[in-house]
Amino acid sequence: MFPKPRQDLVPNTVEFERLPFVKTTGFREYDARWRYPEEINLLGMEMVGLGLATLMREQGVPVRVIVGHDYRSYSAAIKAAFMTGLLAGGAEVHDIGLALSPMAYFAQFNLEVEGVAMVTASHNDNGWTGIKMGMQRPLTFAPEEMTALKEIVLNARFPQPPEGGRYFYVPDMAERYIADLVARPKLKRHLKVVVSCGNGTAAAFAPRILAELGCEVIPLNCELDHTFPAHNPNPEDIAMLDATRDAVLENGADLGLAFDGDGDRCGVVDNDGNAIFADKVGVMLARDLSDQHKDAIFVADVKSTGLFLTDPVLKANGAKTLYWKTGHSYIKRYSHETGALVGFEKSGHYFFNPPIGRGYDDGLVSGIAVLDMLDRNPGKSLAELERALQKTWQSPTMSPHCDDELKYGVVDRVVNHFETLTANGGDLAGQKIRELITVNGIRIVLDDGTWGLVRASSNKPELVVVVESPTSEANMRAIFAEIDAELAKHPEVGAYNQKI
Repeated sequence: MFPKPRQDLVPNTVEFERLPFVKTTGFREYDARWRYPEEINLLGMEMVGLGLATLMREQGVPVRVIVGHDYRSYSAAIKAAFMTGLLAGGAEVHDIGLALSPMAYFAQFNLEVEGVAMVTASHNDNGWTGIKMGMQRPLTFAPEEMTALKEIVLNARFPQPPEGGRYFYVPDMAERYIADLVARPKLKRHLKVVVSCGNGTAAAFAPRILAELGCEVIPLNCELDHTFPAHNPNPEDIAMLDATRDAVLENGADLGLAFDGDGDRCGVVDNDGNAIFADKVGVMLARDLSDQHKDAIFVADVKSTGLFLTDPVLKANGAKTLYWKTGHSYIKRYSHETGALVGFEKSGHYFFNPPIGRGYDDGLVSGIAVLDMLDRNPGKSLAELERALQKTWQSPTMSPHCDDELKYGVVDRVVNHFETLTANGGDLAGQKIRELITVNGIRIVLDDGTWGLVRASSNKPELVVVVESPTSEANMRAIFAEIDAELAKHPEVGAYNQKI
């Protein structure tokens, strides 16, 4: 059996080819992400597959797993190594080939298989790999399950598995997935849609699906290219949003839909070329859906706009919104547990539960929900629907670098600082602190509703900072200045990806 994985191997050496190498930091809160090959090798990935089979058996779950991979130059090799470990652990493996993450989740339902392991680094830059895992439809791993998997793999705690691992290739899962999404009435309204894929995996599916629903599709960067020559396929990145904006304005489109690398998120650009942050799109969808489902419950992550609590349409429809931890696995699980109609995450992960969806995040289901909203408002543009919301001044998601080994300690010290300031009656940005929400990092809410968030990123060596004010841009900038000044006291915190 495998020895314990090493932490100190170097690529292009004999030992790297002979021994398993798995960096501890790759096991994150609810999925796994490594730089490849700097942080994991193929033998290490075999150990992760064997570890998943071991964990499922220990949890009493049938060891049957859907496995797919995204479009990166090394993803097929990573998947093959991972499946080798699963098969060595006696698993029944259903390989669906090139796939979107939501296609893998759909396959769990379609094939009635308990487990899923999607080999993807999602929107991360080239050079990253990872796995999104679950063993209970429609949920993905929680921190407890990731901790258990980490302990099994790093200690090579693999009991002798039963013989009989089995492999099945499923050649038509893409067709089944597409057929499921288009098995509905076509849109009544003619909509010209820029479909922006950043040359990621969604390019193989999104243009066809939206065209079959009746959209006039304008493809943008919809050729599969794992080098991502235009920009990273991340609908939170300015480069992708700017490219989508330019295409919308050039073509006179009704909107742009920008899909991330593994297709579980969708960014939105309106007909005026303005990017609408995903949490604001969530409020718009919540308005639309609460008209049809009175007294609906919604879930939003702590990075999301305060409009979920103050919007008059949601109040009139009896809607209730619960805030929860940021992270697709957290929001998915909490939405499932609370019976929410939809869970919304500011990054663009949306979780539509029955009767709308199956509870997992699918960027195409999200994009279709936006199209349906426009279909139900034939006299209004997307920009008009957005302008109907109360105006707020909101930052993009800002991410200063902070090493994985250090980021949680930094956040703990930041939380302690603001808790002490509040306990002593101190002001922030010229206002009293009304509330501190510490379910995930810290969200500091001031008297006028202005708020700022600091938390540790769940999947990259970064912190996450978001600020918003319902009263003025000046107040938004003021609270950011206070948070930025506090972070500057910590030498572990590096440069931002972007700043307001």
